Amino acid sequence: MRESSAFRRCIILLLQAIIIVAQTYTFWHFWDTYYSEGLTRMFFFKGHIVIVFLYALLFGVFANVYGAFQISRLRFGDMVFSQILSFGFVNVVMYLQISMLSLKMVNVAPILGMSFDNLLCALIWSCFAKLVYRWLYPPRDLLLVYCDRDSEGLVKKMNSRKDKYDIKASIHIDEGNENVYKAIRKHEAVLLCDIPAQSRNEILKYCYGCGKRVYVTPKLSDIILMGAETNNIFDSPLLITKSKALKWEQTVIKRIFDIVISLILCIPTIILTIIVAMCDLVYDRGPIFYTQERLTLDGKKFKIFKFRSMKVDSEKDGARLAAKEDDRITPIGRVLRASHLDELPQVFNILLGTMSIVGPRPERPEIAEKYLESIPEFSFRLKVKAGLTGFAQVYGKYNTTPYDKLKLDLYYIEHYSFWLDIKLILMTFKIMFMKDNTEGVEKNQKTATITKDVLKK
Repeated sequence: MRESSAFRRCIILLLQAIIIVAQTYTFWHFWDTYYSEGLTRMFFFKGHIVIVFLYALLFGVFANVYGAFQISRLRFGDMVFSQILSFGFVNVVMYLQISMLSLKMVNVAPILGMSFDNLLCALIWSCFAKLVYRWLYPPRDLLLVYCDRDSEGLVKKMNSRKDKYDIKASIHIDEGNENVYKAIRKHEAVLLCDIPAQSRNEILKYCYGCGKRVYVTPKLSDIILMGAETNNIFDSPLLITKSKALKWEQTVIKRIFDIVISLILCIPTIILTIIVAMCDLVYDRGPIFYTQERLTLDGKKFKIFKFRSMKVDSEKDGARLAAKEDDRITPIGRVLRASHLDELPQVFNILLGTMSIVGPRPERPEIAEKYLESIPEFSFRLKVKAGLTGFAQVYGKYNTTPYDKLKLDLYYIEHYSFWLDIKLILMTFKIMFMKDNTEGVEKNQKTATITKDVLKK
């Protein structure tokens, strides 16, 4: 029965239902014990049902946004952190809701106590869910099929998740289809790493025919096709790819959204500016802000605003990305970079219209030129305005290779929607506290390009 996909799916859905019910019951207990009787107006039974249903609904939405149900994708610690963010936001919303119903600011202590119980539920559930998932889905036996393009980076990432993937063997595509097919039959699944399109298509069809799961690193053309529209005018299906990134109405809505959010963010930016100014005054009396030339829509250059996180004249020997344990970073700069708060002054760039809240992160012209030498398609990411946060920032890392960043940014451009922007903004709160997303490049790197020499270290 464990091999049945329907059975596995039912178990996963049951696990999701268990955590929603557990967290909702925790809220119900505190609501019924501490808050419901203190209301100044009569609250009927249907009202209790509605407020409990609202908690369950909000928790489900936030858990979905933060990936708290992603048992297969997240590690234990990441699952617990996603749960904390989910019930944390919901508890704040419900506290405000209860205060509105009570016509006063109610005692916050029960909500804090409830959050502690929420955390216990999250820890117990995450541990149980991981055990169940490993029983349902033991690590997959993978065959790596590779070509001349460096595959070490992908293998390193896959090996970091031994709980999900187990690369047992590898074979070069030049060994011929027959040898590749023979090797495929000995394994549960196949990992195709940037092999030529014709060979990839043949292997995909073979695996599809014999029921083998395939993991594929997409090419840029694949990502463009993912966002294509279908045309069913003829009896031969056609795919239409967009020549422009966003429709005019999407551009207008995105701009209005940018202005509203940036105006809201101006308040914490001003407060943080005062704090940073005081810290810089004590440390080195250097400037508070740091301006740098970056690229945005259609390759236009603009001056980006950031809180200064490095020592004065830190790039006198030329532009390069921050490295791990970079001695150029100031003490206050380490705090700002670790929480991504050094980027907050870019709300003024957004108000000026040179940037957007969500979009590809703006690159420096001199570094972009280096990337273009090996990746001519790197300019594709300039089809939309540069962003304060973006798809590559949420799902990638600071030291993610430029080719992979381009794929992530291109995926965002091809799948843009207002809801996707909302989701990425909410996800940004999560990555602000994740160390992996602020990890610098190696000390001998001026750009984020990963070479074989770096990978071997």
